[in-house]
Amino acid sequence: MSKYLVLTKIDRIILESYKVVLDGLSKYLGDGYELILHSLEDLEHSVIKIINGHYTGRVEGAPITDLALSMLNKIKEKKEPQPLSYFNKKNGKTLKSATIPILGENKRIIGLLCINFHMEISLNSFISSYIPEISYDTSTTETFNDNVEDLISSALEDAKLKIYANENISSSNKNKEIIHLLYQKGIFNMKDAVYTVASQLGISKNTVYLHLRNLEKL
Repeated sequence: MSKYLVLTKIDRIILESYKVVLDGLSKYLGDGYELILHSLEDLEHSVIKIINGHYTGRVEGAPITDLALSMLNKIKEKKEPQPLSYFNKKNGKTLKSATIPILGENKRIIGLLCINFHMEISLNSFISSYIPEISYDTSTTETFNDNVEDLISSALEDAKLKIYANENISSSNKNKEIIHLLYQKGIFNMKDAVYTVASQLGISKNTVYLHLRNLEKL
């Protein structure tokens, strides 16, 4: 193996962690995107993960491309490594691409995450990636807040609305179920969440802790 650079143990862990990033991007972006993870340790076999490689016929173990090398050189020319976005052609077809440097120990570039959008994908396939399926859970929402206190309060109000509207839950158990919902959402990982919830529910923090201890036993 002709090594371009020698990776440390931490470098390898960092590169390995990007594999799940590719899986996540693939699920989010859809079939029109080719995603490639390059390790710069061995340029002759740099591809360590690829998704939708059928567009270019590449598989894991494929060498780095001349364009990727060119992008790497451009990135290295900058004082601070930055991703590059550009258009290029493959077999006469236009691709929108991005090359993102992956930094290892001591801010050394150890790999590249390359994204190619292949525009020959059918319009139907492209649009379907951004339209919810019928089975989509419309009850799933995401709240955007400026600070942690607002985040806790928003989650608490949402939980209260759901629990108070449920006639099958007795009045004496409503606070317990509200705390259960917040626990499932991970709200109590936030600093001062117990105090905020206790204050807004009009109960003691010890009562909140009691419910949390019972939940952790489950």
